[in-house]
Parts: sequence; C-alpha cells; structure tokens
Amino acid sequence: MSKPKGLYAGRKLRVNRKKLRWSKTKYKRKKLKLKKKVDPLEGAPQAIGIVLQKVGRESKQPNSAIRKCVRVQLKKNGKGVTAFLPGDGALSFIEEHDRVTLEGIGGAKGRSVGDLPGVRYKVVKVNGVSLDALIKGIKEKPMR
Repeated sequence: MSKPKGLYAGRKLRVNRKKLRWSKTKYKRKKLKLKKKVDPLEGAPQAIGIVLQKVGRESKQPNSAIRKCVRVQLKKNGKGVTAFLPGDGALSFIEEHDRVTLEGIGGAKGRSVGDLPGVRYKVVKVNGVSLDALIKGIKEKPMR
C-alpha cells in the first residue's frame, strides 16, 4: 500500500504523519512529558532541600577517591536525592538540617558526570550563601 497521491491528498498525508509520529520514542516522551514526571526537580533549573546526612561516594575505576556528597530531601516534593559538594573542604561548611540549593551537575541528558555513579546534582548554596564564596573565605555562613 503506497501513500495517497493526487490533488486532494494533503489532508490524508498530514493525518497519517500525525498518527505515525507516536511510534517515535523521542516524540512520545516529549508529548507525554515523561522527563518532567521522572525528574525530582520537575523540570526546574534549581531546587531547595534539607540536608539529611553527609555521605562519601567512591569514584568509579580507574580513579580512586572518596567524593564528598550529601543526601538531600527536596522541599517541593519530599523526594530524596544525592548531591555532590564541589570544591576543596566544602564538607566542613555543611551540617545536617542545613538548607541547600541544588542544580544539575551538567551531564548529557541530565545524567551523572565523570566518575560519580548515580549523582546528578551539585550543591550551589548553603543557607542562602554561595558555597563558592564560603570556600574562598569571602563570606561566612549565617547561623539559623
């Protein structure tokens, strides 16, 4: 069966194309908003959460290190995620029950980066102060 040809075949071609696009995975995921539904940040660029505990994650082969991370419970939906602490000595500025701001770590398609398995987010702020400023000694962490 070939596609319709002729002077008034445009509508039929368009309807068929619309129907057949649903067999394409990328189109279907986009239309059903599956990425947004699965993503703990729900499509937002940043999210606020409370630190539950500090954890050390072992890096994948061939590297050998313990990367400093924190378990965070998100404020918006109560989901728990693991977030990386970038910078030297960043772990010393974070206590349990601190309010932190997270953002994506920057991997392709929202996936994890480098030798950190399963870690997709990084900490940007602690109690409203930039983590980078704390590490460099520009600002001090406010006591809540």
